[in-house]
Amino acid sequence: MLAVLLAACAGGTRPEPPPQPALPDPVVPPPKIGLALGGGAAKGFAHIGVIKMLEANGIRPDVVAGTSAGSVVGALYAAGMDPFQLQEKAVALDEARIRDVRLFSGGLIQGVALQEYVNDQVGKRPIERLRKPFAAVATRLETGERTVFVRGNTGQAVRASSSVPGVFEPVTIGQYQYVDGGVVSPVPVDAARQLGADFVIAVDISSKATGRRPDGMLGIVNQSIAIMGQRLGEQELARADVVIRPNVLDYGPADFTRRNQAILEGEKAALAALPQIRAGLEKLQARRLEEARARQARQHAEAEARRAAQPAAEACQAGARWNPLRRREGCTATR
Repeated sequence: MLAVLLAACAGGTRPEPPPQPALPDPVVPPPKIGLALGGGAAKGFAHIGVIKMLEANGIRPDVVAGTSAGSVVGALYAAGMDPFQLQEKAVALDEARIRDVRLFSGGLIQGVALQEYVNDQVGKRPIERLRKPFAAVATRLETGERTVFVRGNTGQAVRASSSVPGVFEPVTIGQYQYVDGGVVSPVPVDAARQLGADFVIAVDISSKATGRRPDGMLGIVNQSIAIMGQRLGEQELARADVVIRPNVLDYGPADFTRRNQAILEGEKAALAALPQIRAGLEKLQARRLEEARARQARQHAEAEARRAAQPAAEACQAGARWNPLRRREGCTATR
C-alpha cells in the first residue's frame, strides 16, 4: 500500500505556485500647470477673465510667466490676488498712475510709475517671495536675447518686460538695458516650462499683421513689434498644450475704456477652451500613470530576480567554506 502511494506521488504534477498579488497603482502627483500670459498692452485685461474662468472651474495654475501686459497681471496673480481682486484693481486703475512721461527724453514713458505700482500691489516682495513661481520675460537690448527674470525686484522686472520700444525708455538692470519681451517671446510658453510646468495654458492676445493700417504712434509701434515677434511667437505657441485666444484683436493697445469688455472676452475664450484643457490634463495624467506603472513593474521584477538569486549565492558561499576548488573558482555565476 505504501509503495502505491509513493508511486502516485511520484507521478503527480507539481502544484502551481500561488498567483502574485497585483501591484497597487503608484501614486502619481497631478501635472504642474503653467500659465503663459502674452503681451498686448491694454488688451491684457483679458488675462483677468481667463484666470477668473479657470479658477471658477477648479483649474489653478501652479506657475505663471508673463510678457509685457501679461507680466503685470501675472505678477499680481502670483503675489496671491484672486481673480475678483484682480478685476477690482483693473476697474479702479487710473491710467495716469502708471504713465510718467518725460519730455526731455522725447516724450517717452519712463516706467518708474509702473514699477512702483506693481511693487505696491505685491507688498514690495521680490519675485522669489511671491506665492506662485513667476517669470517676467524681457529682451536684452544690446544682444536681442530673451531674458527671463525669476528673482529680484518684481516691479523692475515687470517694467523691463513692458518697456515697448519707442514708447517706454529702456530699463537698465545691472550692466544691460532691457525692452519689451514681446520682441522675442510674445507669449512666454518656454518660460513657463522653465518654471517646471508639465502642462502649459497659453493666452495669446498679441496683435497680428492683418493688412490694415494701424492708428496712432502706439498702434504703429505695437504692430511693428507684432511683425517682429510673429514668427517666433508661432513657434513658441506650438509648444503650448492649449492656446486661448480672447477676441480682442480689434481693441486698441491704449484703449483702457474697454477693460470690462476685455475681461468678458477672456472669460468667454477660457470657457470655450475648458473641454480641451480637461481632456489634455486627463491624457497627460494617464500617460504619467502608465509610465509610473512600467517603472514600478521593472523595479519589482529586478527585486524578485535578486531575491531568487540570493539562496543560490548563499549556498555557493557556504560550499566554498569547505570546498577548496570552489574557493578558487569563486561564486560569480550566482552573484
